[in-house]
Amino acid sequence: MREVISTGNALVAKAAIECGCNFFGGYPITPSSEIAHEMSVLLPKQRGTFIQMEDEISGISVALGAAMSGAKAMTASSGPGISLKSEQIGLGFIAEIPLVIVNVMRGGPSTGLPTRVAQGDILQAKSPSHGDICSLAVAPGNISEIYTETIRAFNLANRFSTPVFLLLDETIGHMQGKAFLPEVSELKIEPRREFKGDPKDYKPYEAKEDEPATLNPFFKGYRYHITGLHHGPTGFPTEDGAMVDYNIKRLFNKFHAHLDEIDNYEEYKLDDADICVICYGSVSLAAKEAINKAREAGIKVGLFRPITLWPSPEKKLKEIGKKFKNILVAELNMGQYYSEIVRCTLRDDMKTLFKANGRPLSPSEILAKIKEF
Repeated sequence: MREVISTGNALVAKAAIECGCNFFGGYPITPSSEIAHEMSVLLPKQRGTFIQMEDEISGISVALGAAMSGAKAMTASSGPGISLKSEQIGLGFIAEIPLVIVNVMRGGPSTGLPTRVAQGDILQAKSPSHGDICSLAVAPGNISEIYTETIRAFNLANRFSTPVFLLLDETIGHMQGKAFLPEVSELKIEPRREFKGDPKDYKPYEAKEDEPATLNPFFKGYRYHITGLHHGPTGFPTEDGAMVDYNIKRLFNKFHAHLDEIDNYEEYKLDDADICVICYGSVSLAAKEAINKAREAGIKVGLFRPITLWPSPEKKLKEIGKKFKNILVAELNMGQYYSEIVRCTLRDDMKTLFKANGRPLSPSEILAKIKEF
């Protein structure tokens, strides 16, 4: 175990480098710019490539191109930049290109509050482009976890041949403190899916209904096509209704059939609790302090924190909804994940604490809400 003093954004870059990321394409935007800065320093030392493009759209475009060529690639931005990347994100999903997309969330909509905290891009991460998309998004809750969840985001991208969202918020991205990191030798790295057989037998999109495509890197002798159109086994466009239906369902099933590999969450002092607080990201740090103070006052309260937000830990949320009469949902938005919790628990009687003015939720605010039960 290593101890380092770092910011959250810097740990994204450190984790990316240490798990083998060798390409970054992007464009600076507050509050994510430090990730690009760190990558510009670290990548050349590892014979990797850093490129700052002229805007956010070209930033993700070069990252996708690098991933198609076999690079382990990442791009990073914040809300307005993610909006600009939307069309190319859709290409990444339908073409099944492994890529990590970091979003350090700030206040919105539009230009909003560039230097303030928010969790306003949760629903955007669920549906980041038009059409039917099953998205994969993870949200670390402390700076040590930023490191490990960055590693996991790359592993998930390779395992499922997909773009993966790494969701930070401004508070946790700019937070500086002591982080405890695993040794590099202890990291489990998911290799990229690759077909090793005869090139004439290679059909990258001929996958089982619950498995991803296998996109070999370009320039290795395997002929296929990449397109944003619906496509057949070799990637060439098709309008065959049965084939399109099969593939769009497969893009969902490749996640839903493997939720045991995807789901990740934390339970804190929940075993004997009478009250459950549900939150994620930096809000969980304030919630834990509030829970500790409530416990000192004799109030039995605990925390459920989803780390994988999309697909949501639906089964666990259903259990939470049945087990706890008293539930508080706290978010730095107007209830974007609350709607998913309502869907999973089939309840709309939960207390809520929403804040969207660019200021963090404090432990005292959460504690006051707990005391209302």
